[in-house]
Order: sequence, then C-alpha cells, then structure tokens
Amino acid sequence: MLEMTREEFEELVAEALDRIPPELTRLMDNVAVFVEDEPPSDDPDLLGLYEGTPLTERGEWYAGVLPDRITVYRGPTLRMCDTREDVVAETEVTVVHEIAHHFGIDDERLHALGYG
Repeated sequence: MLEMTREEFEELVAEALDRIPPELTRLMDNVAVFVEDEPPSDDPDLLGLYEGTPLTERGEWYAGVLPDRITVYRGPTLRMCDTREDVVAETEVTVVHEIAHHFGIDDERLHALGYG
C-alpha cells in the first residue's frame, strides 16, 4: 500500500477543491468537506460519501439545517493507487464526484461523464 500521511492527503483534497471552477464553488451552499481514514465497515472500498440534501431538492423548508457533509476516505484511496500521481488523480475524481451529488447529479450520470 502506498504511504501518505493524513496531512498530505488532506492537502491533496484541498488542492482538488481549489481546482473546482469558482463559478461552481460560489454556488455550493451549506456544505463541509472532511477527510477520514476509513469508510464505514459495511463498505470498505468506498472512496467518498455525500450526505445531505442536494441543491436541486432544497425548497422553502430548507433553513437552519446542519451542513451537508462530503467525506473523502484516505485508506481505500491509498490501497487502490500505485503512485502519488494516481492518488492525486483519484482524489480529484472523488472530490468532483461528491460535489456533483451536492448539485443533484446522480451516479449514473457521473459514470457516463467519467466520474464513476
């Protein structure tokens, strides 16, 4: 397994977020991004997870709620990648994938776009 500290991995996630076009990041609303070492035990290969209410499903009722949560998992990403460059690329795909869920884009469409 490729070795990378949590701090190094968090930096890669931050860099992936920085590469999201500003036009999109300005539209992101009430969402926080986290890095965890491992996903839930029932899905050990999960690279990222979006938990919340997509922007496309929010209505007048949406007020005073906790932020949506995007989590990127370090362990499975490092286990599936052979090089640091692979980790950079996979982290970027994962971040884009989870942000897309925030915008209401489903897995089927993301796979069609190459972000599966």
